[in-house]
Amino acid sequence: METRELRYFVAVAEELHFGRAAQRLGIAQPPLSRAIQQLERRLGATLLDRTSRAVALTEAGSVLLTEGRAALDAVDAADRRTRRAALAATGRPGLVLATKAGATSELLAKLLDAYAAEPGATPVDVVLCGPAEQEGLLRDGRADVALLHRPFDSTVGFDVEELSTEGQVVILPAGHPLTVRPHLHLADVTALPGLPLPRWPHLDGTYPPGPGPEVRDHTQLLQLVALGRACTIVPESSRSQLTGDLVAVPVLDAPPVTTVIAWPPHSRSRAVADLVRVAARL
Repeated sequence: METRELRYFVAVAEELHFGRAAQRLGIAQPPLSRAIQQLERRLGATLLDRTSRAVALTEAGSVLLTEGRAALDAVDAADRRTRRAALAATGRPGLVLATKAGATSELLAKLLDAYAAEPGATPVDVVLCGPAEQEGLLRDGRADVALLHRPFDSTVGFDVEELSTEGQVVILPAGHPLTVRPHLHLADVTALPGLPLPRWPHLDGTYPPGPGPEVRDHTQLLQLVALGRACTIVPESSRSQLTGDLVAVPVLDAPPVTTVIAWPPHSRSRAVADLVRVAARL
């Protein structure tokens, strides 16, 4: 199976229209149709049900769409990592670390300072991401290493080193009646009138349904909390970033958050290995 055939099939499967898929790929429709037919013959399976009015995926086609996307992502990641390795060999910066904006900032600062003091340390480019974005950057090769937070981020397919585990707190506007409580429970937080939890976008840019405000970044969220428009549950370490108009209250039954440093299992980068070693030591 060729990557060209997979790209053709994924385009048709996502568009469910040969004309639109051909336009997206920048090719004529007849060779696209022939390529899909050749792929079906090679696999011995019908991937698409075609009529004069519609195109639909078969069960086999649905499987290939899922597997094909993963395979193409892996090919693209291999391309990016190879190019980055070539750049690193020329002496240009080669380490990209992805982390969620507003999370583990104290740990990150200590890690960067400690690593920079190591002999032969490589310059580190830090990419601050929205929720779950750092995982995607690591999977597709745009990042060499990432700080992830279980249980919110998936570490499946990565090598990881656990760095810290902490509880969670709810951030409330200063002056709210519940800020005088020594602790709260999740039921208390979800029942707060006028302070709904925020809605973060999915990876496709759409927002889940719900009453909470749509947010795009950590700074925007904290401003909404200070204005009394929302509350949020975050790791305990986020206390260090709070201003005087915000108060953190522990949430006893919120799941603990474990911060890990993660990297692709096939990585042979000496810089990644050194950074992980420093993180584990800290």
